[in-house]
Amino acid sequence: MEVFYTKDHDWIAVDGTVATVGITDYAQAQLGDILFVQLPPAGTPLEKGKEAALVESIKVASDIFSPVTGTVREANDAIERQPALVNLSPEREGWFFRIDLADPAELKGLLTEQAYRERVKRL
Repeated sequence: MEVFYTKDHDWIAVDGTVATVGITDYAQAQLGDILFVQLPPAGTPLEKGKEAALVESIKVASDIFSPVTGTVREANDAIERQPALVNLSPEREGWFFRIDLADPAELKGLLTEQAYRERVKRL
């Protein structure tokens, strides 16, 4: 499984033509305690760079944008019931949704883990 990152602090783990999307540990730390998460239901078409989900924290409400184009296969209902999972495990149990990739070539515009970690060090 390959993992990529966006400049907006999202991660995307790719397994074949299915990808799991969430926010990074850095992003959840910047948001603070997450109080509410609204996810796209299965079957929702998403477009790269367009709004996909909403996160509300004690600090701010923030849109989450899809890092790729595709159709939502599954939303993580656990984080809608228990939003704190995003704070506790943002890059594991706190994932947002799984998406069937429409165009795997879109992954080429994303950051590798090393490039992302170097970017975060500079912030």
